[in-house]
Amino acid sequence: MHKRFVSNIIARVVLFVALVMLIPLAWGIFDDVHSREVGAFLITIISGIIISGIFLFVFQIKKEDYKKINAKDGLAIVGLSWIVLSFFGAFPLYLSGVVETYTDALFEIASGFTTTGSTIFTDIESLPRGILFWRSLTHWLGGMGIIVLYIALLPALGTQSSQLYKAEAPGLMVERVEPRIKETAKNLWAIYFLLSFLEVIFLMLCKMPLFDALCHTFGTMATGGFSTKNASMGAYGANVQWVVLIFMVLAGVNFILHYQFLRGHFKAPWKNEEFRFYIFIILILTPIFTIVLKLNTFSLQPFRESLFQIVSILTTTGYTTVNFNLWPTALQVILVILMFLGGCGGSTGGGMKVIRFLLAIKVALCSIVQAVFPNAILPVKFNGKALEDKLIMAVLSYFIIFILLFLFGALLFSITESCDVVTALTASLSALSNIGPGLGQVGAAENFAWISSPGKWLLIFLMLAGRLELYSILILFIPETWKK
Repeated sequence: MHKRFVSNIIARVVLFVALVMLIPLAWGIFDDVHSREVGAFLITIISGIIISGIFLFVFQIKKEDYKKINAKDGLAIVGLSWIVLSFFGAFPLYLSGVVETYTDALFEIASGFTTTGSTIFTDIESLPRGILFWRSLTHWLGGMGIIVLYIALLPALGTQSSQLYKAEAPGLMVERVEPRIKETAKNLWAIYFLLSFLEVIFLMLCKMPLFDALCHTFGTMATGGFSTKNASMGAYGANVQWVVLIFMVLAGVNFILHYQFLRGHFKAPWKNEEFRFYIFIILILTPIFTIVLKLNTFSLQPFRESLFQIVSILTTTGYTTVNFNLWPTALQVILVILMFLGGCGGSTGGGMKVIRFLLAIKVALCSIVQAVFPNAILPVKFNGKALEDKLIMAVLSYFIIFILLFLFGALLFSITESCDVVTALTASLSALSNIGPGLGQVGAAENFAWISSPGKWLLIFLMLAGRLELYSILILFIPETWKK
């Protein structure tokens, strides 16, 4: 690892986020300039600027250093940046006194940056608006990627910036929309901003106040799930829920497809197998859920609740309108399967991604056919193109690591907490897939305040690992990573 280069880049990212904190600081000043939250943000911002400045001075880099960055450095920079930013971003919550321990503050902000949406707060509506805005803003920053935003806005890192882009961008096949990574990052964030702007407008047209519209837009477009209400989206009417539902669907789609659509390639999404499978899942499950939940009523409510919850869980947003802990067991099992799937590759959604699940099905089918016809040559294809064995191996490897981490997390969680097996399994899965609510004691109507500090640290690790596609966090545990 090129430690000087890594330290310099992390310091720049921390400085950037410290300046972004000026926005929630402004909300705090607007509400009450003498409040404790204002002091907390000021201390954090000033400390961040000073410490970053010291690191930038000590770990100065030259132009030729940019050429030395490799894949290992890219993974390490992204992994360490997200860890450092989570620790740094937690200080406003801790210093303002809205949480009792630093572990609680770290859990909340790690949940924000990773777009998980799990919360330790039992009364969200009592929180100061500056704190509410900051926790929601961490969603929006983490959704498209803090490092990707840094690449888009600040001076180019050279051709090797692709290593950072690949390390943070979610999905299997990390695509570009422009030859230069900087331009790709700009375009993706521009689309992200455009969709966010449109959602704010539509929510305000539904009579939602600007502050709430911004916070819920951050939670929707990042597929995060933080709300300003204790009842989540259940606190709002049908019109608001329909708007959020539509934008959750859009957030769960590969942003490359959004770019192609806006450039006039209107058929591009429908030519994409992953997108078609993503829409198919929603369309096939919604009537099934509606029929089961209908219970002899003929209103649109069961349909809307079914569709909303399916989309919310599939995209890993985690917003709730009902307590699905009370739903029939069969529907809960389907929701758990959706938790594994997640959104499309290249979206802001978490989980294993639809593309990996689709390719795994194709590999399994090919294996079955080859068992019957050993001499048959059956290439695994995606969008009409045969995939290399290396890519197929990457899919299977990811599946194995994901399942092992999920089971490992559930086992440790069951040891640290006194809970039932459903709670242990879904707590681990909701953290690793960046969903938020699970089942049992971490269900839609519950929170994570009751979990012990060791349990929260475990979930923080799983949240970070899941958001960064596992490898950027796991590589930090390999001794060779730290060698020059």
